[in-house]
Parts: sequence; C-alpha cells; structure tokens
Amino acid sequence: MPKGKLDHAFHQVLQKGDKAFVPYIMAGDGGLDQLNEQISFLEACGATAVEVGIPFSDPVADGPTIQKAGIRALKNHVTLEKVLDTLREAKPKRNIPIVVMSYINPIYAMGVKRFAAYCEQAGIDGLIIPDLPLEEEDIITKQLAIFQIALIRLAALTSTDHRMQEIINRTEGFLYAVTVTGTTGERAQFKENLAAHLKMLQEKSAVPVLAGFGVSTPEQVKELAVNCDGVIVGSRIVDLLHDKNYDAIQELIAAARQ
Repeated sequence: MPKGKLDHAFHQVLQKGDKAFVPYIMAGDGGLDQLNEQISFLEACGATAVEVGIPFSDPVADGPTIQKAGIRALKNHVTLEKVLDTLREAKPKRNIPIVVMSYINPIYAMGVKRFAAYCEQAGIDGLIIPDLPLEEEDIITKQLAIFQIALIRLAALTSTDHRMQEIINRTEGFLYAVTVTGTTGERAQFKENLAAHLKMLQEKSAVPVLAGFGVSTPEQVKELAVNCDGVIVGSRIVDLLHDKNYDAIQELIAAARQ
C-alpha cells in the first residue's frame, strides 16, 4: 500500500489505468509570486505531481530552454530558501505532491540538516539531485529519511547493468528513466531500443518508472507511457508557461490519460 503522499498519488493514477504525468517548472521564472499559482493550475489540469526546479548558475543536466529559465529566475534574485518559503506559504491548501529538483551546491551551502527540515516545513515529498552520485549520497540520505522525503534517482541509458540495478534498488518515490544521452530539451524522436529499455526498468523496479528528457508532444507522451508508468515533461512545459499557452499544457497532461 502507498506510504506517503507521492506513493498515494501514483497509486491512484495507475489503479485507474491511467499514466502519471509530472510537469517540471523553473521556480521564479516570471517571478516567485507566480509559483504557487502555476502549481495550482497544473494540479487542476490533472498532473500527478509537480517537479519544481531550483535555479542554479551551472546546471549541467539542463538544456537551453531550462538554462534560460534559470537565468531569468536568478535575475529575479530567486534562491533555494526563497523557493521553499514560497512553497511553505501554500502548503495548507496544496494537495498535489511536490518534488524539488536541485543541484547539490545550493543544498550544501544551505546546510543539509537545515535543508531537510525546511523541505518538511514546505511540504516537499521528493527530491532529485542530478549531480549527486550514489557514492556521495550519505551526506543527505539520513536527513531526508528523518522527514520521509523520497530521494529519486536517475537511471541513464549509458549506465552499466550493475550500476542500473543499484540505482533501481535505491530509488524512492519513482525511478527517473532518462530517455536520451545528453541534456534536457525537446527531441524529434527517440532511440529504437528505448521501448525495450523502459520495459526492462519497469520489470525490475519496485516503484513506478517515469520517462523524462526530450518529451515534448502529446504523441510522445502516449508513445513512451505505453512502456512505463508515466512521463516527466520539462522544457516544453517551461516554454508553454513562459508563452502563457495554457491550452497546450492541458493537452499534454491529458495525453497521459488512457
């Protein structure tokens, strides 16, 4: 049975026969005053959870779209602490799970213990740290466990079989299946063997498997979701929010419903 808010959200969606949809947004792109409103909109559209990105000066996993959004947010003087403060304000009336995506530097600068406690106060359910290798996780795992915050691991296409199995065994909340080699950003097509790769991950994983990186159209959402438990869409959502194209966002999320 589901243990936390994130587990419960996935359980509800998958039990209905639908697929999970997790949109990524850059916190503070357009101003932090818009963050909670954006989350409420995505929740109303039927998103399963929302991944909230923390702007950072050296985002090694991010493609051009998210890099530009991060720069816009940094120009608005957005910080990790300000993002968590903003999320905390809306915690009492928010039902959708929140996953924070941050590089390790802002967390380390804030202090791991303080960060974990702050996340609990802000109602954070999961955390993604793309530049934290398995070998260094001890600096944060114990603190996250105290507050039952899931540490979500990324499984790269280039991982060895042994490494992949270790990632699968350790991940919490869901497994983030990276669908491309390279950074985030829209792709016209994916590798031919991707379907088999996603099926393999799903067979081995005890938690839902979500495909992310490069997903940008309703057709791609449907195509990838056939072979896993759902998708994560980042760059396209960031662009559409920036352009205020809310109808296209609704179409993307609706594509995950079977």
